Order: sequence, then C-alpha cells, then structure tokens
Amino acid sequence: MDFWSDFWNVIWFFITAFVFIAYLMVLFSIFADLFRDHELNGWWKALWLLTLVFIPFITALVYLIARGKGMAKRNHEIAARNTVATEDYIRTVANTSPSDEIVKAKALLDSGVINADEYEALKGRALGHASGAASPQV
Repeated sequence: MDFWSDFWNVIWFFITAFVFIAYLMVLFSIFADLFRDHELNGWWKALWLLTLVFIPFITALVYLIARGKGMAKRNHEIAARNTVATEDYIRTVANTSPSDEIVKAKALLDSGVINADEYEALKGRALGHASGAASPQV
C-alpha cells in the first residue's frame, strides 16, 4: 500500500510541476506582450499588471481571451521582422563572390600586408581549391 501511495504522490508532483511551469510561461508571455504593445497606454498596462499580481489566474484567463488575437498578431509581426533582419544580415555577409575575395587578396598583396604564398592560399580558398573544400565528384 505504501508503494502506491508514493507512486501517486510522484505522479501528482509531476502534474503540479507541469501546471506551474505552464502558468509561469503564460505569465511571462503576458508580461512581454504588455510591454511590447505600443497601442495600450501606461494606465491600462499598470491596471493589467496589478490585477495579475492580486488575481492572477482569472486575470490571465481574461487577458488571453480579450487580447489573445492581438497577442498572436504582435508575436507574428516580431518573428517576421526578425526573419527579415536575419536574412538581410546573411545577404550582406555572404554576398561576396570569389572575384571579390580575389580582388581583396590582391589589394592586400599589393599593399604588402600578405606575401605571395598567402595570396595564392586566399585565391585558392576563394576558388574552392584549398582548405579542405570538397571537389565535385561525377
């Protein structure tokens, strides 16, 4: 009998831990959304925060019901903005062609920063010949 009592206590512990962590995730999402929303004025934000502190479960449910669609829209807009910014950054960094790399290496050679062997190594790397670049197999 003691085994089953301990077993159900462990199960109950995991269920309550799951619910508590899920609730914390909802609270953090609501807090982030409140501070992210520029259309809501400061007094309404303060009111939402106060009610979240004093009546947490009901306020969280009301917030999700009343403002959930806008919350999802703001999250989607931020994700889209971050995706565009990441893609723009990748384009600026990776948008160098092998000829651009060779021109940069030649400028370094001409200025005396690198020697001829280093220039050839950079040229080979730009063309994909050196530094472990795999050659295409047919």
